[in-house]
Amino acid sequence: MTSQSSSPTPPDGFHPDLTGGPSGPLPEARTRVHHVRADDLDGGTAQTDGMRRFAAISGARVGSERMWMGQTTVAPATASADHHHGDSETAIYVVSGNPEFVFLADSAGVGAEPEEVRLRTGPGDYIFVPPFVPHREENPDPDDEAVVVIARSTQEAVVVNLPSLYVLRSGQE
Repeated sequence: MTSQSSSPTPPDGFHPDLTGGPSGPLPEARTRVHHVRADDLDGGTAQTDGMRRFAAISGARVGSERMWMGQTTVAPATASADHHHGDSETAIYVVSGNPEFVFLADSAGVGAEPEEVRLRTGPGDYIFVPPFVPHREENPDPDDEAVVVIARSTQEAVVVNLPSLYVLRSGQE
């Protein structure tokens, strides 16, 4: 059995080293493991109508440099606004509910209209959204919200709301 250290136990939850000033987190924030409790998610993120995003892991919260992670809730019988996430890759894990993810795919024929594609999901499913792909999330359930966990390849939650779904062409952003 090893003896316990006499040093004080570091505080749990949101890390105090992240208030380092305008240059960002203090270097100490990058040498510790951070614990973000379920009841300490940050709702001060970019939002889209019909959804509510909560940050857990971000540059501002824990000093991450290349990723963002959080939770999104889609209310019953609700569809988000059409949007994309800029140059961020987005991975989604369905925790509860049966959210649907909608995007447009180019049709094969010349002059053909893009086709709407609807992915129906359930708990335990994963979704990948490439950078700049316009899409929307829908929750067709009239009674229960859908909850998903989201991870992004950028430090913050990039959200670009759009007036409609459209297919991005080469060189178009």
